[in-house]
Amino acid sequence: MKIDLTETTASKINKALVEGRRAVGTPAIGMVLTLVIVTDEENAYDALKAANEASREHPSRTLVVIKRVSRSPRDRAKARLDAEVRVGTEAGTGETVVLRLYGEAIDHAQSVVLPLLLPDAPVVVWWAVNAPRDPAKDPLGALAQRRVTDAYACERPVQELSARAETYTPGDTDLAWTRITPWRSMLAAALDQGPCTVTSAEVEGEEFNPSCELLAMWLASRLNVPVSRKVSGGPGLTAVRMQSSGGPIVLDRPEASLATLSMPGQPDRSVALKRRDTAELLAEELRRLDPDDIYAAALKFGVERLGDGSSDRPAGGNGGPADTKGTTAEGESSASADGNPAKAASAGKKAPAKKAATK
Repeated sequence: MKIDLTETTASKINKALVEGRRAVGTPAIGMVLTLVIVTDEENAYDALKAANEASREHPSRTLVVIKRVSRSPRDRAKARLDAEVRVGTEAGTGETVVLRLYGEAIDHAQSVVLPLLLPDAPVVVWWAVNAPRDPAKDPLGALAQRRVTDAYACERPVQELSARAETYTPGDTDLAWTRITPWRSMLAAALDQGPCTVTSAEVEGEEFNPSCELLAMWLASRLNVPVSRKVSGGPGLTAVRMQSSGGPIVLDRPEASLATLSMPGQPDRSVALKRRDTAELLAEELRRLDPDDIYAAALKFGVERLGDGSSDRPAGGNGGPADTKGTTAEGESSASADGNPAKAASAGKKAPAKKAATK
């Protein structure tokens, strides 16, 4: 069921939601959170499609905030709100409200969103494009327990990671980090299979891909070894090579779905490592609403050691090694694939490779 409202208010939208639930025979609210999507008209369809698919796992009220550009001075001075209310099959397993803001209403989006939040339910804000420099201080971000950005959607992703590190607040996360969860899980599992010490590592992937940078930062921060960044033709991450006391450990994915894991003294094995779509990434982020300390550690460790020219790396060349001074894992915890703490290295020693971490 779809209800269109022109020049409306938040109270009328709430009334339309109640009427829509009654019309489709679901008067009770069975949603677990409010997902606020900030996007533009061009990307609204894809963002809403991803949210609807993610709602199968996380039934939620989805509020899509679209800030429309007014052309004339008269239109820019006049506040106006149009809404599209979707319930039932039109909105996945939750409710969807598409909010189009015009004129002065653009600068007060939080005033429109606040009355539409589910009571006593967590709030997640996702900027599909055009994320603010400091999400936690953004008026909409201030309403949320979890703030999701995507550095990959920015023109200069590596510089965006630097900005994210400077303004990081617990609760911030980025889909560029979510994309490397399977890689971190696979590498941690490989290092757990036998006692060895990693001495250096190399991350290979396409140019200007922030996921490659984040994976290199994570390895450098957790293993306390020099990590270099090599550019390939992609797609995405293509390989991770680690030199260890037992021999080379290689996770190579020349294509976008199947990878080969090579370890000393063991036959090569094929592992599934496909590239995931936005709906899967969003669903993973909605599973946890607590701060991601491992993301914060990797972000701050790596950005502090990025050279000024990292974002301008020429295609086909090496990105240059990361700073090898590293920090020890003294008193610091790793994370398993679901974000649970794992053992870290003992104080004063190089972090053992087999105790690497993943989300």
